[in-house]
Amino acid sequence: MPKRFKTTRRLPVAMTEDGYRRLKRFSDEAGLEEGEALSFLFEHFDSVIHRENLTARLRLFLAELEARKR
Repeated sequence: MPKRFKTTRRLPVAMTEDGYRRLKRFSDEAGLEEGEALSFLFEHFDSVIHRENLTARLRLFLAELEARKR
């Protein structure tokens, strides 16, 4: 029997415009609301990411982060 989809947490989220546009596109393509799309991605995180790509992308993001904040 499938688990009931019940949202139990709400959190304010600050995102970059690029990140929000990508989330919006993903949620539209999947037929989900943004919160449902985020829940899906994090519930299935290990199966939807490529660990080596994540590490490399995170390293690049962190290297650019301070400059992007200005």
